[in-house]
Amino acid sequence: MMNASTIATEAAHPQALVMVDTALFTIHDERLCLILARRREAPFAGALALPGGFVHIDEDADTESAARRVIRAKIGFDAPYLEQLFTFSGAHRDPRGWSLSVAYYALVPATLLDASQMAEAFAVDALPALPFDHDRIVARAVQRLRDKATYSSLPAFLLPETFTLNELHRIYEHSIGTRLDKASFRQKIIEQGIIEPIAGSFRTGAHRPAQMYRLSRSTLTAFARQI
Repeated sequence: MMNASTIATEAAHPQALVMVDTALFTIHDERLCLILARRREAPFAGALALPGGFVHIDEDADTESAARRVIRAKIGFDAPYLEQLFTFSGAHRDPRGWSLSVAYYALVPATLLDASQMAEAFAVDALPALPFDHDRIVARAVQRLRDKATYSSLPAFLLPETFTLNELHRIYEHSIGTRLDKASFRQKIIEQGIIEPIAGSFRTGAHRPAQMYRLSRSTLTAFARQI
């Protein structure tokens, strides 16, 4: 049991709130979008916000486990790619008191979002007003995504398990936010060895059948040079 001295010390030095927030990106209507969820409780009940929540010390092994639990609870699925972004802290970011949030960002194929009834996607250049300091988290997450997309396989995690080169090309353009020469892009991607053709698998359409590909590794791969 805690003695009176311990209780008095804790009262004099309140504990910080420890939480996680997640910036989840997807591609919707040919635009890079952020997945938001409506808050169910105060503060800011009913407002659109990044999926987030308190760390549960009785069930979360670490902050990544907490982030994955929050995504499952508030969005309804697991994120195929999740990476720690930055730690945001201070006395004024949350009206409930001094808080610390370990922020993560994730990439989510649109096919997963289509199956969810718990979230909405908004273009990153047309976001609604966000509570807390979520605008700062989003700005840093967008910058990290755009930077990392130029030298890694990161954007491919926005696609389903199999895809065409045209689809991969468009995903990179949306992620980086600029046009990429198609022939040069294809040559550089093939040189990096991050994708492999699926034997006998083609997508048919109005034009000639398109070869289907998949990632050659399930983990993030850095490129020898930028796209």
